[in-house]
Amino acid sequence: MMEKALDLEILSLEGLKTFSYLEELILDNNLLGNDLLLPRLPHLHTLTLNKNQITELESLLDHLAEVVPSLQYLSLLGNIACPNELVCKEKDEDDYQRYRYFVLHKLTNLKFLDTRKVTRREREEALIRGAFMKVVKPKDAKASSAAASASPESHYTPLPSGSRDLTNHRVSCRIIVWWHMQDLS
Repeated sequence: MMEKALDLEILSLEGLKTFSYLEELILDNNLLGNDLLLPRLPHLHTLTLNKNQITELESLLDHLAEVVPSLQYLSLLGNIACPNELVCKEKDEDDYQRYRYFVLHKLTNLKFLDTRKVTRREREEALIRGAFMKVVKPKDAKASSAAASASPESHYTPLPSGSRDLTNHRVSCRIIVWWHMQDLS
Protein backbone atom coordinates (compact mmCIF):
# COMPACT_ATOMS: atom_id res chain seq x y z
CA MET A 1 0.00 0.00 0.00
CA MET A 2 1.42 3.40 -1.03
CA GLU A 3 0.87 6.20 1.53
CA LYS A 4 0.10 9.51 -0.16
CA ALA A 5 -0.48 11.76 2.86
CA LEU A 6 0.94 11.94 6.38
CA ASP A 7 0.12 14.26 9.30
CA LEU A 8 2.82 13.70 11.92
CA GLU A 9 4.06 15.06 15.24
CA ILE A 10 7.71 14.05 15.23
CA LEU A 11 11.21 15.00 16.25
CA SER A 12 13.07 13.14 13.50
CA LEU A 13 12.44 12.80 9.76
CA GLU A 14 14.66 9.74 9.34
CA GLY A 15 11.96 7.30 8.22
CA LEU A 16 10.51 9.52 5.47
CA LYS A 17 12.81 8.15 2.77
CA THR A 18 10.70 4.97 2.68
CA PHE A 19 7.72 7.06 1.47
CA SER A 20 9.13 8.04 -1.92
CA TYR A 21 5.65 8.42 -3.46
CA LEU A 22 4.46 10.82 -0.78
CA GLU A 23 2.45 13.72 -2.22
CA GLU A 24 1.40 15.62 0.91
CA LEU A 25 3.32 16.10 4.16
CA ILE A 26 1.99 18.00 7.18
CA LEU A 27 4.61 18.67 9.84
CA ASP A 28 2.85 21.43 11.79
CA ASN A 29 3.39 21.99 15.53
CA ASN A 30 6.69 20.14 15.91
CA LEU A 31 10.12 21.14 17.14
CA LEU A 32 11.66 21.16 13.66
CA GLY A 33 14.38 23.77 13.23
CA ASN A 34 17.08 24.91 10.84
CA ASP A 35 18.60 21.42 10.78
CA LEU A 36 15.53 20.12 8.93
CA LEU A 37 16.63 17.69 6.21
CA LEU A 38 14.03 16.02 4.05
CA PRO A 39 14.92 13.07 1.85
CA ARG A 40 14.32 13.40 -1.87
CA LEU A 41 10.55 13.25 -2.35
CA PRO A 42 9.95 13.76 -6.09
CA HIS A 43 6.14 13.51 -5.91
CA LEU A 44 5.61 15.83 -2.92
CA HIS A 45 3.42 18.78 -3.96
CA THR A 46 2.16 19.96 -0.54
CA LEU A 47 4.31 20.72 2.51
CA THR A 48 3.22 22.49 5.66
CA LEU A 49 5.77 23.35 8.35
CA ASN A 50 3.61 25.73 10.38
CA LYS A 51 4.49 26.51 14.00
CA ASN A 52 7.94 24.99 14.15
CA GLN A 53 11.28 26.58 15.09
CA ILE A 54 12.59 27.54 11.65
CA THR A 55 14.53 30.81 11.67
CA GLU A 56 16.75 30.58 8.56
CA LEU A 57 14.70 30.93 5.39
CA GLU A 58 17.27 30.83 2.60
CA SER A 59 18.91 27.53 3.56
CA LEU A 60 15.48 25.91 3.95
CA LEU A 61 14.34 27.13 0.51
CA ASP A 62 17.56 25.96 -1.16
CA HIS A 63 17.09 22.53 0.43
CA LEU A 64 13.44 22.32 -0.63
CA ALA A 65 14.28 23.32 -4.21
CA GLU A 66 16.71 20.42 -4.33
CA VAL A 67 14.70 17.63 -2.67
CA VAL A 68 11.05 18.44 -3.50
CA PRO A 69 11.04 19.56 -7.16
CA SER A 70 7.24 19.16 -7.53
CA LEU A 71 6.36 21.42 -4.58
CA GLN A 72 3.36 23.65 -5.33
CA TYR A 73 1.87 24.36 -1.88
CA LEU A 74 4.04 25.53 1.02
CA SER A 75 3.12 27.00 4.39
CA LEU A 76 5.62 28.31 6.96
CA LEU A 77 3.30 30.36 9.20
CA GLY A 78 4.22 30.54 12.87
CA ASN A 79 7.98 30.31 12.26
CA ILE A 80 10.39 33.19 12.82
CA ALA A 81 11.48 32.73 9.19
CA CYS A 82 7.97 33.79 8.11
CA PRO A 83 7.55 37.47 9.07
CA ASN A 84 3.85 37.59 9.86
CA GLU A 85 2.39 40.57 11.71
CA LEU A 86 -0.03 38.33 13.59
CA VAL A 87 2.86 36.42 15.16
CA CYS A 88 5.41 39.22 15.57
CA LYS A 89 4.38 42.80 16.43
CA GLU A 90 7.51 44.23 14.77
CA LYS A 91 6.52 42.86 11.34
CA ASP A 92 4.02 44.35 8.93
CA GLU A 93 2.40 43.50 5.60
CA ASP A 94 5.39 44.91 3.67
CA ASP A 95 7.75 42.53 5.48
CA TYR A 96 5.45 39.64 4.68
CA GLN A 97 5.20 40.65 1.01
CA ARG A 98 9.01 40.84 0.70
CA TYR A 99 9.17 37.37 2.25
CA ARG A 100 6.69 36.12 -0.37
CA TYR A 101 8.78 37.58 -3.23
CA PHE A 102 11.93 35.95 -1.86
CA VAL A 103 10.26 32.54 -1.45
CA LEU A 104 8.78 32.73 -4.96
CA HIS A 105 12.18 33.66 -6.34
CA LYS A 106 13.64 30.48 -4.81
CA LEU A 107 10.68 28.13 -5.40
CA THR A 108 9.33 29.10 -8.81
CA ASN A 109 6.69 26.33 -9.06
CA LEU A 110 4.66 27.38 -6.02
CA LYS A 111 0.95 28.01 -6.59
CA PHE A 112 0.09 28.71 -2.93
CA LEU A 113 2.28 30.17 -0.20
CA ASP A 114 0.97 30.10 3.35
CA THR A 115 -2.73 30.95 3.06
CA ARG A 116 -2.72 32.85 -0.22
CA LYS A 117 -2.67 31.91 -3.86
CA VAL A 118 0.39 33.16 -5.75
CA THR A 119 -0.66 35.92 -8.15
CA ARG A 120 0.76 36.64 -11.57
CA ARG A 121 1.97 40.04 -10.32
CA GLU A 122 3.80 38.40 -7.38
CA ARG A 123 5.46 35.94 -9.73
CA GLU A 124 6.61 38.77 -12.03
CA GLU A 125 7.91 40.82 -9.08
CA ALA A 126 9.72 37.76 -7.70
CA LEU A 127 11.50 37.28 -11.03
CA ILE A 128 12.67 40.90 -11.11
CA ARG A 129 13.36 41.69 -7.45
CA GLY A 130 12.96 38.47 -5.47
CA ALA A 131 16.69 37.88 -5.04
CA PHE A 132 16.99 41.27 -3.32
CA MET A 133 14.11 40.70 -0.89
CA LYS A 134 16.08 38.55 1.53
CA VAL A 135 15.57 39.70 5.10
CA VAL A 136 18.98 40.17 6.70
CA LYS A 137 19.39 40.12 10.47
CA PRO A 138 22.22 41.95 12.24
CA LYS A 139 25.17 39.68 13.07
CA ASP A 140 25.26 40.80 16.70
CA ALA A 141 21.69 40.95 17.95
CA LYS A 142 22.78 42.14 21.42
CA ALA A 143 24.67 45.13 20.02
CA SER A 144 21.77 46.21 17.82
CA SER A 145 19.22 45.89 20.65
CA ALA A 146 21.51 47.84 23.01
CA ALA A 147 21.82 50.61 20.42
CA ALA A 148 18.05 50.71 19.99
CA SER A 149 17.45 50.95 23.74
CA ALA A 150 20.03 53.75 24.07
CA SER A 151 17.99 55.92 21.72
CA PRO A 152 15.11 57.60 23.62
CA GLU A 153 13.20 58.29 20.36
CA SER A 154 12.76 54.57 19.71
CA HIS A 155 10.57 54.15 22.79
CA TYR A 156 8.62 57.41 22.63
CA THR A 157 4.86 57.19 22.49
CA PRO A 158 2.33 59.96 23.05
CA LEU A 159 0.08 57.55 24.97
CA PRO A 160 0.06 57.43 28.77
CA SER A 161 2.31 54.73 30.21
CA GLY A 162 -0.64 52.53 31.31
CA SER A 163 -1.95 52.30 27.74
CA ARG A 164 1.31 50.89 26.39
CA ASP A 165 0.50 47.49 27.90
CA LEU A 166 -1.23 45.62 25.05
CA THR A 167 -2.95 43.30 27.52
CA ASN A 168 -4.55 46.18 29.43
CA HIS A 169 -7.54 46.98 27.19
CA ARG A 170 -9.53 48.75 29.92
CA VAL A 171 -7.07 51.67 30.09
CA SER A 172 -7.14 52.12 26.32
CA CYS A 173 -10.94 52.24 26.32
CA ARG A 174 -11.01 54.91 29.03
CA ILE A 175 -8.65 57.08 27.02
CA ILE A 176 -10.89 56.84 23.97
CA VAL A 177 -14.07 57.57 25.97
CA TRP A 178 -12.42 60.53 27.74
CA TRP A 179 -11.16 61.91 24.43
CA HIS A 180 -14.60 61.52 22.84
CA MET A 181 -16.27 63.26 25.80
CA GLN A 182 -13.85 66.18 25.42
CA ASP A 183 -14.97 66.57 21.81
CA LEU A 184 -18.63 66.72 22.88
CA SER A 185 -18.11 69.54 25.41
